[in-house]
Amino acid sequence: MAVSDAPSTGQDRRDDLPLPPQVAACGFRSYFVAPLVVKEQAVGVLEVFALSPLQADREWMSFLETLAGQAAMAIDNRRLFESIRRSNSDLGEAYDTTLEGWSRALELRDRETQGHTLRVAEITMMLARAAGITEDDLLHVRRGALLHDIGKMGIPDGILLKPGPLDEEEWAVMRKHTTYAHELLSPVQFLKPALDIPYCHHERWDGTGYPRGLKGEAIPLSARVFAVVDSWDALSHDRPYRPAWSSAQVRDYLREKSGSHFEPRLVDLFLAMDE
Repeated sequence: MAVSDAPSTGQDRRDDLPLPPQVAACGFRSYFVAPLVVKEQAVGVLEVFALSPLQADREWMSFLETLAGQAAMAIDNRRLFESIRRSNSDLGEAYDTTLEGWSRALELRDRETQGHTLRVAEITMMLARAAGITEDDLLHVRRGALLHDIGKMGIPDGILLKPGPLDEEEWAVMRKHTTYAHELLSPVQFLKPALDIPYCHHERWDGTGYPRGLKGEAIPLSARVFAVVDSWDALSHDRPYRPAWSSAQVRDYLREKSGSHFEPRLVDLFLAMDE
């Protein structure tokens, strides 16, 4: 019978300790235990049971010591990984809460779009899944949708809040909001993967959109998805210069612009979702 309290040096090994009753009851004749210590902190114990008397020599004890050390480091690494994962999760949640705050701040300024941002963010996620965007990328899609109009922070009130239609000069200023969004967000490292929607959601499938006149699949997929949802939501709700359109009118408009403003495949997917 042998019991070891710590195999680190062999000096504190004890061969005269009684076998724990619960161990003996299971028919074991030998029992070794070694503490798992990392950075002077115990993180567990390593127990070895034998059904026959085991005389452990120096080499065997050295192996047990090494095994205990490796196990202790593995446990510590796992704890460290979990701590980092939790920290990243908490940080990501804080980021997303901040982004939602930004979007609400913009809506307080532009009251005609109140509620628009969160609506289009959720529906864009649904269409993005249907379009084949991966789960890993959906986080960036949602962030981009929340920030799609953040560039309007740079548009003067006289244009942004004008109750009637904009003239051509005013439209030229309004169209700069996508460029302003790019300039505002691109220095923020964690938002770079979310830039496609704020920067490109006014590009058109036929190449007549802005700011760069991208055409077809040169437009990022997330921006093409968002463009359909954004138009649907804008037309489905009241604006100071026009009342909301009926569901049938909006569906007819999306079909009419399929192939010019919007990617036909995405229009079909969206209309199937909306049935």
